[in-house]
Amino acid sequence: MSSCRLLLSQLKLWTSGGNKWKRGLNKGTGWSGKAFLSTSSCPKVCIVGSGPAGFYTAQHLIKARQDVEVDIYERLPVPFGLVRFGVAPDHPEVKNVINTFTQTAKHPRCSFYGNVNVGKDVTISELQQAYHAVVLSYGAEGNRRMGIPGEDLPGVYSAKDFVGWYNGLPSCRELNPDLSCETAVILGQGNVALDVARILLSPLDILKKTDITQPALEALAESRVQKVLIVGRRGPMQVACTIKELREMVNLPGTRPEMLAADFEGIPEALKDVARPRKRLTELLLKTALEAPGDKELERRKNATKVWGFRFYRSPTEILSEPNLNRMSGIRLAVNRLEGSGDGAQAVLTGEVEDVSCGLVISSIGYRSLPIDPTVPFDPHRAIVPNSLGRVPQAAGLYCSGWLKTGPTGVIATTMNNSFDTARSLLEDMESGTLDVSPARTGSQVVSRLLEERGVKPVTFSDWEKIDSLETKRGDARGKPREKLLTVEEMLTAART
Repeated sequence: MSSCRLLLSQLKLWTSGGNKWKRGLNKGTGWSGKAFLSTSSCPKVCIVGSGPAGFYTAQHLIKARQDVEVDIYERLPVPFGLVRFGVAPDHPEVKNVINTFTQTAKHPRCSFYGNVNVGKDVTISELQQAYHAVVLSYGAEGNRRMGIPGEDLPGVYSAKDFVGWYNGLPSCRELNPDLSCETAVILGQGNVALDVARILLSPLDILKKTDITQPALEALAESRVQKVLIVGRRGPMQVACTIKELREMVNLPGTRPEMLAADFEGIPEALKDVARPRKRLTELLLKTALEAPGDKELERRKNATKVWGFRFYRSPTEILSEPNLNRMSGIRLAVNRLEGSGDGAQAVLTGEVEDVSCGLVISSIGYRSLPIDPTVPFDPHRAIVPNSLGRVPQAAGLYCSGWLKTGPTGVIATTMNNSFDTARSLLEDMESGTLDVSPARTGSQVVSRLLEERGVKPVTFSDWEKIDSLETKRGDARGKPREKLLTVEEMLTAART
């Protein structure tokens, strides 16, 4: 038996003696059960990024191999990435994965180090020297630009920043979007676009019971937005949202749908040979757009004060501005037709354009990963780290998972499978000897020394639990699940209290 496996078996015997022994050590030394595992012969893996991709990768590694140690590094003082900062506030059930991630973070062979900016506070090369393997899972924090005139005018925002604003991402705290207009246009028809539309139109009584930030709640209380158009370059049969998100829009209290019948010409006939998930989604669209509602739904729509609707076959060509004012006044859309069918259909310009008056444009055309370190290969066109099943070519011991690996596609379950695949690739390389785990590596010990020398104090998972406790208490006082701390400084103060 290797010294690492022997140590693990001894640990199980020690810890089986009861919680009293563990509590005594915890009280006296702050021990969490992890220090005893830090022996040089254990395979040591470093994961950069603590979102779903990072935690799912860690979870699979720890479950699959009984001697591997995993350290997770995160730029912010708080973990969970897009589960905390991307999932809509009115979708608390989606955030339940945090319970699973917490179990992983508290595992004796896993450690969390927040407030560490990899690429700045410590380099990838330094991590590679300290660990047998490094997995990059830091997601996609950049915006895809539209590339049209006027997109930098006030009143134009990316969905990433808008979502970050109402979800408490520190870098988006100062966004302060102008919601004083009547009509908003969202570009893109994926789930994020529908999240944004729903937040803009939701009754405050619903939002008050969520973990939406207080500044966002106050701004939405003053919002004058009454109409939201959700624009896509292709047709109803290529819409990118899920049926769950569409159904939520259809049933959103206080709103009614308003769509163009012309956008649905030929769609009923085209449904015959479509796969069932796409067929059900399109049928719901057709029913919402074209069918006469029943008495109950008709009454609901009559009483609605707000309107939403999809606009298909349209691409943005220019953000229009008010004469002599540095402020947007509308958007010019090119009218498209489709060539081909199904998911492979391409939007082709017809030469027609139409102008839509609006005071708010939110671009939801995708997130984009950014390079982290000059030594790491990066494909700027696809905005991913080039890889084969998570392995980074010509970079032994370097892997990637999540959106950095595939691009920003899919839901949390997609990311889970993607991350498990990367973990399997890493484990296969350990077993085959392609990844040599025999040399001694000191892991977090040497990295902690480097960070201390550079004046960086990491936030541990127990420190995060102090932040969590404070946010929960603040939320309780307002009848909410939590009231998030909105600055890194507040987070660090809470963590170190």
